[in-house]
Amino acid sequence: MGQNASPATKSARTRAPRKPKKSQLPFALLATALVIGFGFYLHHYNDKMVTYLLFGLAFGVILQRSRFCFTASMRDPWITGSTSVTRAVLIACSIATIGFTAIKYAAFTGGNPIPGMDNVGQISLALIVGAVIFGIGMVIAGGCASGTLMRVGEGFTMQMLALLFFVIGSLWGAHDMGWWRAHVIKDAPSVFLPDVFGWLGALLVQFLIILLLYIASVKWQEKKMGSSE
Repeated sequence: MGQNASPATKSARTRAPRKPKKSQLPFALLATALVIGFGFYLHHYNDKMVTYLLFGLAFGVILQRSRFCFTASMRDPWITGSTSVTRAVLIACSIATIGFTAIKYAAFTGGNPIPGMDNVGQISLALIVGAVIFGIGMVIAGGCASGTLMRVGEGFTMQMLALLFFVIGSLWGAHDMGWWRAHVIKDAPSVFLPDVFGWLGALLVQFLIILLLYIASVKWQEKKMGSSE
C-alpha cells in the first residue's frame, strides 16, 4: 500500500502550481458602464429600444448560465446519451406553443390578419435538404444561432467566424428566396395545424407530439446512461 501511494504523492509534490486566473471584474464593470451609457443613448431616440436592450441582455444571461443550445439538444443524445438539454427545449416549445396560440387566436377572433403566417413554411425537398445542411453546419460550428451568439459574447474565436458566415449565408438565402419560391417550392404544400384540426385540436396535437418526444428522450437517456437525471 505504501509503495503504491508514494509515486502519486511525489507526483503531487512536483506538480507545477496553477496560475491564478485573472480577475474579470474590471471587464464586467466596463461592460456594465458601456451598456448603461448605450441605454441612455437609445432612450434619447426611442424608449422601446431600452426595453429591447434589457430583454436582449436578460436573454443572453439566461442562455449563458443555462448553456441552452438547440444544437446540443440534437447532438448530445447521439454523442453522450444525455437528453437534459433536449427536454429543456421541449419544455420551452410547450411554453411557446401556449403563447403563440394565444396571440394568433386573439388575432383570428378579432378579424385581424394572423401574425407569423409568412413563417408557415412549405414542405418540400428543398426544406429537407436545407435542414440537413443547416444541421451539419450547426454541429461543425458547435452551436445554433443562439448558442453562437452566446459563445461570441464569451470570446470564442471559432464562433466569431461561424457568426460571420452565418450572416453571409442568411443574406445570400434572403436574396435568393424569391427565386426558390417561384421555381422550386411554388407548388409545395404548407400545413397550418388549426386549418386541419381546429384551434383546440391543433393545441392538443402539438402537446401530444411534445409529450411523446419528451417520454422518448427520457427513455433514451435511461437506455444510454442508466439514469434520467
